[in-house]
Amino acid sequence: MNKHFYIFFLLFTVQIFPQQVEVKSLKAYAGSDETSFPVIVMGGDKQQFITIEFDVKASYIPYMSIIFKFCNRDWVPYKNIFLLDQGKNIDHDIGFYKLPHTVKDADYHFIGSYPDGKRNVEFPFSGKWMFYITDSQDTSVVYASGKFYVVYPEMNVHDSIKKEQLQDKSYFPSDLAKVFDVITEFTLPQKFYPQYVDHVEVIENHKINFPIIIDRRLNTITRQYSWNADRTFSFSARDIRPGNEYRQVDLRNTNVFAAKDVNAHLDEIDYSRFYTHGKPDLNGGSILTNFDNDYATYLDVTFTLRPPDQVNEGIFLTGAFNNWIISDKYKLNDDNGLYSITIPLKRGIYDYQYVISNYADGTYTKDDWITLEGNNWETTNIYNIFVYYNDPSYGGYDRIIGFQQLISR
Repeated sequence: MNKHFYIFFLLFTVQIFPQQVEVKSLKAYAGSDETSFPVIVMGGDKQQFITIEFDVKASYIPYMSIIFKFCNRDWVPYKNIFLLDQGKNIDHDIGFYKLPHTVKDADYHFIGSYPDGKRNVEFPFSGKWMFYITDSQDTSVVYASGKFYVVYPEMNVHDSIKKEQLQDKSYFPSDLAKVFDVITEFTLPQKFYPQYVDHVEVIENHKINFPIIIDRRLNTITRQYSWNADRTFSFSARDIRPGNEYRQVDLRNTNVFAAKDVNAHLDEIDYSRFYTHGKPDLNGGSILTNFDNDYATYLDVTFTLRPPDQVNEGIFLTGAFNNWIISDKYKLNDDNGLYSITIPLKRGIYDYQYVISNYADGTYTKDDWITLEGNNWETTNIYNIFVYYNDPSYGGYDRIIGFQQLISR
């Protein structure tokens, strides 16, 4: 009698007081290369897929689902019933691996690939997609979300990159004048209407939140569009500063980084790299220690920077660990000219850098990615280039009809 009452009471308390759940180290990438940009190109001989993986901090196995939503050019999910793909847009009650008991600050791990016949998930539309990690019983509870691209290419895209020097004024140091011009050209297939060609979007490395847009409705000095009144189009993004190779922190050595609290570079601190060309990097990506490794745990990592005296604005840490965003959560603290911040990171390698920015009217303005990092033509960047078409089908949607990756060398 007492035993049965205890079991009933335990279940009752669990229902009233749901456990706290935290998603950590969320990644989305193409195929099995975790450093790759999250885009899949469909229609080829080889099966393409997006991989999603993350850790979960929870006292017992969580009940989660992953919902996929097709989005417009601004990452806003469509509510049009013809674009919802209901029934094949959710992975119900996903399964987890138990992390080794030596791993602190996380308990379970998920890794899954989509589309996958076993999970009954498909991506029928070419464009931007978001996924939402939700509670299985209440999908309005969203623990985390991510972005990726699905492309059904409809035409050949010809891209080129040119080295140029800014001529509008005198630049000092002269490296500030070094820029790239990215040019996208194509001939529209007969099945498309020229008036619906909308814009070209360029994503540098993994900076999804900082797109370079060339809109056919707005020609400027640096963003230019031309059309021959038939089917030949050209979009140019000028004056793109190449920057520098990213900084890296490598936390995989358990003998060197043995404690919970560590410095990113042991006894060294970071300085401006404006006059120093960086080493080859992961083009904005990261490589995490395998989830079933006994040492795939989390460390509290302190990044310390001594910037030049003339830097008076806010300094922010950004990198593969936060999807290259700029936010107050990653603003460095100033202690008499020595700037630092401590963040939790899972063991692995991460590309990162420091950005100078001002906060005004609820947004970050005048983002400066160059002053503390440098700028030179020898930097290797991957430019992901998408051609958008305002497809009138299904009530209208933003469709990607062309895609190309361009590497600067």
